[in-house]
Amino acid sequence: MTEQRSERLPRAQRREQILAAATTAFARAGFAATSLDDVAREAGISRMIVYRHFESKRDLYEQALVRVGDRIRVATEGDEISAKTLEAFIAAAAAEPDGFRLLYRHAAREPEFSSIVEQVRQGMADATYDQIAGRIADPAWTTWAAASIPLVLVETIMAWLDAGQPDPATVSDRIQAVIRSVINAARQVPDNKPE
Repeated sequence: MTEQRSERLPRAQRREQILAAATTAFARAGFAATSLDDVAREAGISRMIVYRHFESKRDLYEQALVRVGDRIRVATEGDEISAKTLEAFIAAAAAEPDGFRLLYRHAAREPEFSSIVEQVRQGMADATYDQIAGRIADPAWTTWAAASIPLVLVETIMAWLDAGQPDPATVSDRIQAVIRSVINAARQVPDNKPE
C-alpha cells in the first residue's frame, strides 16, 4: 500500500478521526471482515498512523465500542427513564447510525465482543425493571417485559435507521406506543387462565 499523505492533526483529534472511521468500516462489514487497511482507507491515512494510536485491531474495535457507548450514556444520563431519555437515545442513534449499528448489531454477533453488548443490554433491562415494577402485578411478567423492552427499543430504532429515519418528529411517540404495548401485554391476564 502506498503511504497516504494526510494533514497533521493533534493526537486527540487524530484518534477521534480514526475511531469515527473505524466505526464506519466495522459497521459496514463487522470485526472479522474489516482490516486495519480498511480503517486507514476510510480515515484517509496510512495503516502506520492507525498503529500509532491503537495496539491492534481488537483494541481499535473495543475503543470504537466504548466511544459509542459513552456517547449514548452521556446523552441519556438521568435518574429515571422518561420520554426525554427515549428522545435522547433516538437522537444519539440518528447522530451516529454506524455507531449504533456497530454496538447493537455487529458487536452482539461477534463472539469476542458479545459480552460487552450483553452487559449493556442487562443494564438497560435492570433500569427498565426498576421503572415498570409497580405497573405489572406478576413479577415473572415484569421480568419478561423488562427484558423485552430494551430489545424492542433497539430493534425499532435500528429498523427506523434502516428505513431512512422517516418522520423524525413522531418516531419517539411511535416507539413509546410499542413499549406501552409490551407493558400492556405483560399486564394481561388470559381469559383461559385457571383460577
